[in-house]
Amino acid sequence: MADRELHSWTSCDGDGRLNGSIAGLTRRQMLAVGMGGLASLFGAGTAWSQAVVQNRPQHDRVLVVIFLRGGADALNIAAPIHEQEYHDGRPTLRLTKTLPLDDRFGLHPSLEPLHRLYKEGMGAFVHACGSQDETRSHFSAMATMEAGRITETSTGAGGWLGRHLASTPGSRSPLRAVALGSILPDSLGGAAGSLAVEDVTRFRLSEEAARAGADLARLYAKGHDPLTSAGRDTLGVLKELEQAASGGISPENGAEYPETSLGQGLKQAAFLVRSRLGLEVACLDHGGWDTHVAQGAETGWQATLLDEVARSVAAFFRDLGPESERVTRIVQSEFGRRIYENAGLGTDHGRGGVMMLFGGGVQGGRIHADWPGLSPADRVGPGDLRVTTDYRQILAEILTKRLATADLNRVFPGLTPRPLGLIRA
Repeated sequence: MADRELHSWTSCDGDGRLNGSIAGLTRRQMLAVGMGGLASLFGAGTAWSQAVVQNRPQHDRVLVVIFLRGGADALNIAAPIHEQEYHDGRPTLRLTKTLPLDDRFGLHPSLEPLHRLYKEGMGAFVHACGSQDETRSHFSAMATMEAGRITETSTGAGGWLGRHLASTPGSRSPLRAVALGSILPDSLGGAAGSLAVEDVTRFRLSEEAARAGADLARLYAKGHDPLTSAGRDTLGVLKELEQAASGGISPENGAEYPETSLGQGLKQAAFLVRSRLGLEVACLDHGGWDTHVAQGAETGWQATLLDEVARSVAAFFRDLGPESERVTRIVQSEFGRRIYENAGLGTDHGRGGVMMLFGGGVQGGRIHADWPGLSPADRVGPGDLRVTTDYRQILAEILTKRLATADLNRVFPGLTPRPLGLIRA
């Protein structure tokens, strides 16, 4: 076959548009460097240039992970209203009005939209969970949890999601794993092709790049070898994304997202889910949870943060409609906070936290708590909730039952899985 000469080349500029030009590359040269030819379409050294050739996934499910950075106060998210020590230790911060979860725990009233999902069997909570990191340092605790380790010094290179994606057959889409923000979280470390995107609508071809796209489409039009197929698939995803996002992103089913980074990030996640462009994992961050002073009870700092999370996640459900069953949502934080309030009417760094699970596969309508108690004899450190459930057990159950992870021991080295009955296949 005669070589075709390519007369243009593209790279990704600062606002996500693809542009640039180069001449003289042939089909033989492009295929000789494998995905290098297609990598130039996305800009050498960018996440777009690291597309990995794999088989199709065994499912069409999506995992969305929302990380509450700063140490969210689990005891005022799912309050242990049955414990007198809770009321005694928080004379100004204790919740006096809650939404019932069971006869032991009450949900913060700002989470009322999520309480509705809980009552409908689409939400569950796991209390007194976390890692064994005892530093009470944001940096160490987040590093531990995003790496999928039990402590910061235990084994396991990269992030837990990165190891899952690297070891498990998945789509060839450059949108397989997306962080909806400006920074790629450590949990995706080690996953080739993971992409940080602030605005998916900004990824579109310039006129010059479109000419290169046409040449590349012809280049990869024939052939069934893995590299050619990967190139064809990736170009197809980019074209579909451009077409789908050409008119902007409009929520469906009357969903209304908050005008916040989390709300708008979940709106984009819903768009990617609906578009079926190969998304398997989406990560979002939500900061501001380090409530050392003026935390508030039913109102105030924490209540405002919880309201934003609840309205964002509820809008995400409504937007997706029937597609929502495909999506499992995790809301987590690096640790909980101290049992008793401090002199600044806030709470200090603690240990045990709470994880919230919603959507596809969740055995909802229940709060799982191997509850350690709050009495002085039951506490750890200077007055913290004891961790009784290893957070990795929760993640392992989700990966196994929802995302068909290929090598759980590689994702969580040394973990002996102990199903908690939180997830159905």
